[in-house]
Amino acid sequence: MALAEMEQAKEIDIYRDTPLRFLGYTNEVGEAFRPLIHKTIVNLSYASAFLYVLADVRDKVVKMKKSLSTIDETSSYTHKKVIIAGADTLLWQTLASIAIPGFTINRICAANYYILKKATKLPKPTRKYITTAVGLLSIPFIIHPIDDLTTYSMDNSIRKLYHKN
Repeated sequence: MALAEMEQAKEIDIYRDTPLRFLGYTNEVGEAFRPLIHKTIVNLSYASAFLYVLADVRDKVVKMKKSLSTIDETSSYTHKKVIIAGADTLLWQTLASIAIPGFTINRICAANYYILKKATKLPKPTRKYITTAVGLLSIPFIIHPIDDLTTYSMDNSIRKLYHKN
């Protein structure tokens, strides 16, 4: 099969290969706006991102069930594969969409605000707006490296354990 045919044959994952992926980053937007908005709204941004994660988990579980439909649905092999698909997606998405990027943007913003406070005489509201802008501008630069790091880390740790069995 030619390379172009292989690429066409590869199924598009709407949760990872389309702009829908950005819903997983709503908590980073919340983190960037933390200096300007109430904590409740930041928490809601995390809830939104986690709903995206759960939607992806459901998608991967359903796809795994369909791919194993020729195997006895009551077999332990089928159950194990479905559980692994869901757990792997939950772990990957929680790390790559919520935990690592949320922490990263939080620390970028905190460091930026600290530096502005110590190194400038800008008024507090100005520092908050600049910090939010820096946080928002940082998001596109952290997405792919974090996705790649998460995939690499899981491929070289937890995935080795459940692919042995």
